[in-house]
Amino acid sequence: MQSLYTNGFENIYDEMYKTFINYNDEFKFYSKIIKQYKKENVLEIGCGSGNLAKLFINSPISYIGLDLSNDMVQLSQNKNPTGNFTQGNIEGFKLEKRVDSILITGRTSSYLLTNSTVNNALNSIHKNLNSQGILCFDFIDASRFFSIIKNGKHIQHKAKVQSELYFRDSYMTPNKQLDNFMFDWDSHYYKKNHSKNITITRDTSTVRAFTKDEWKLFLELNNFELLEFIDRKSYAFDTYVVIAKKK
Repeated sequence: MQSLYTNGFENIYDEMYKTFINYNDEFKFYSKIIKQYKKENVLEIGCGSGNLAKLFINSPISYIGLDLSNDMVQLSQNKNPTGNFTQGNIEGFKLEKRVDSILITGRTSSYLLTNSTVNNALNSIHKNLNSQGILCFDFIDASRFFSIIKNGKHIQHKAKVQSELYFRDSYMTPNKQLDNFMFDWDSHYYKKNHSKNITITRDTSTVRAFTKDEWKLFLELNNFELLEFIDRKSYAFDTYVVIAKKK
C-alpha cells in the first residue's frame, strides 16, 4: 500500500478533497473572522495541499502555511510559488515572527489525541501569537456525532482525475476502549477500472471528537479567552468553530 501523500497520490487526494470542500466558502468564512477582529496576517496549521492558501495569498491578508507532511508542504509550494510554507509540528513549531491570527483548518484538531497533546499545541500557538492574537479552529462535536456513528457509519466520496474515477469508502465507529471521545476511521481508496475495483491504499486511524466544555477548559488552562462558538456544518460531521483570544 502506498502513502496518502507521496508517489503522485497526493494529487489524487487533493482532487478528491475538492469534491466535498468548497474552498471559496472556507476562505469567505475565515477571512471574515480575521477582518472582524482587525488582524492583518494569518498562519494556517494543517494547510494540506494549499487550496485555501491560494485564496489567502491572492488577498490582502498576509499568509503562512504550516503542515506536518513535507510532501504536502512541497505540493502547496509547487501550486503556490509565491506562497510561504513550512513544515512543522503543531506541538513545537516556532515562527521567525509572531502572527496576528492562527487557523487550524480541516478538523486537524481531531488528531490531538491526548490531553497532553492538546495542551502542548495550545502552548505552542500561544507563543507564536501577537498580544491579543486570535486563534480559530474547528472540531467534531462529540455530543452530536457519536449518536450518528454509534452503530457504525459508511460514507463514500468519489473524484475524477485525468479521466480516471477514484473512490474513498469510509467507515466510522466509536472506540469505547480508549480514553476521551475517540472513534476509528477506516478508509479504502480505489480506482474504478471498467467493472473492476483496483485498491490503491487503505488509511486506518483513530481520531478524536470533543465537547464544547472540554475546549472551554483547555482554552482557560492555556491562557486563552473564549470569544465564540459557531455552529457550522461541514461534510460528514457536526462541527463547531472556536474563536479565542490570547490573554
